[in-house]
Amino acid sequence: MKSLLYLMVIALLGSAFGDEIPTEDNVLVLTKPLFDDIIGKTDYILVEFYAPWCGHCKSLAPEYAKAATKLAEEDSPIKLAKVDATQEQDLAESYKVRGYPTLIFFKKGNPIDYTGGRQADDIVAWLKKKTGPPAVNVASAEQAKELIAANPVIVFGFFPDQATEKAVTFLNTAGLVDDQVFAIVNDEKVIEELEANAEDVVLYKNFEDPSIKFDGSEFNEDALKNWVFVQSMPTIVEFSHETASKIFGGQIKYHLLLFLSKKSGDFEKYLDNLKPVAKNYREKIMTVAIDTDEDDHQRILEFFGMKKDEVPSARLIALEQDMAKYKPATNELSANAIEEFVQSFFAGTLKQHLLTEDLPEDWSAKPVKVLVATNFDEVVFDPTKKVLVEFYAPWCGHCKQLVPIYDKLGEHFEKDDDVVIAKIDATANELEHTKITSFPTIKLYTKDNQVRDYNGERTLDAMTKFVETDGEAAEAVPSVSEEDEADETAPRDEL
Repeated sequence: MKSLLYLMVIALLGSAFGDEIPTEDNVLVLTKPLFDDIIGKTDYILVEFYAPWCGHCKSLAPEYAKAATKLAEEDSPIKLAKVDATQEQDLAESYKVRGYPTLIFFKKGNPIDYTGGRQADDIVAWLKKKTGPPAVNVASAEQAKELIAANPVIVFGFFPDQATEKAVTFLNTAGLVDDQVFAIVNDEKVIEELEANAEDVVLYKNFEDPSIKFDGSEFNEDALKNWVFVQSMPTIVEFSHETASKIFGGQIKYHLLLFLSKKSGDFEKYLDNLKPVAKNYREKIMTVAIDTDEDDHQRILEFFGMKKDEVPSARLIALEQDMAKYKPATNELSANAIEEFVQSFFAGTLKQHLLTEDLPEDWSAKPVKVLVATNFDEVVFDPTKKVLVEFYAPWCGHCKQLVPIYDKLGEHFEKDDDVVIAKIDATANELEHTKITSFPTIKLYTKDNQVRDYNGERTLDAMTKFVETDGEAAEAVPSVSEEDEADETAPRDEL
């Protein structure tokens, strides 16, 4: 049920414009005529710019509504709103909305990028952190127990003296962590009732271990922030739209990925046995379970060059090493095999796993030569030839548009013995010396081992001149609209 205060606020806002503002599940539905006035008259409001056809928006919708309802029931001054960016294009453009959903928090009219999670509790925690003190002051054991019951994760600091170095560090960390609720207790009697000691920091959660005390050797903001992130996540995190942002945006940059089929019973068969290994390494590496039965997760299989018949299996990825991938010697998912795999990675004895396709027998039959990882160096670094290479992705729309022009370019140079026009599927072939992050990427490899990126117009004349002059011809600078459309990249949460 909507709270009385919430209804009063809606009525007051509605009366300012002559009509009640439309709402859906406690979320205000805004259009351009109302937007500026609502933002100006509401101290705290989170706005979602969405597209009706967007899958991520559809996944967010129920969680967003839950967050709005929870805040309304608490008589919170924080409001949630949404804007259909496909209908309000001018409004979306004015706030530089480039993808969906885009969430922007307005604090007394000032826009702030939303950086929290996409589950209701994460949204509420982030908003409360942005609008209130970094930590809730707890005055009684009853209040503490209510907070613990109400929050999936909450971090308590027990500090009779809030001026100590540890107390200041705790409060500073609370201000840095937007997606978790922090609480502080200074009454010694309440600390005793909660069976804690002075200057303890305890994380309470409603899954796995119900309470965990910080016992790190160093007590500083970085150490405490990392500890909160690690302990607030399940030992093995299931990959989904909701968890993707935390997985890729968190402090842990090494991920052990378990590719499993729920339909085949893999989750039940393997996860319990692997939890002790995941727990042992959780401060260094995050273990993530991916249900390969989900259609949305097929791009992840493609990214790793995996086939369905390789499931169940494991891979390891290092985000800070240009998304370097590592593959175990076998697909065995026993605790011993996985621990050996992880130990080998940290020992530096694993070689990076580079994807490659089989070399087609007719790879050189057409004017545009086909490269794969195994023949790339031999063709491209031939000192008697200059080689233009297009790195493409099969799903890339701009790459598809380039095909007829690039084919004509190949025909133009077909009889030129010292020029090779080539292409390589960069999603299926990886090179240790060259990392590609957007598509299409075009590079010219000259006879004297120079590598020149092509950033000019994608026309036959411009590309021909670029090749003929060894990449030294003046390149046309793309207009703003051309730059916006120049490259396509795969979002990390869909990899």
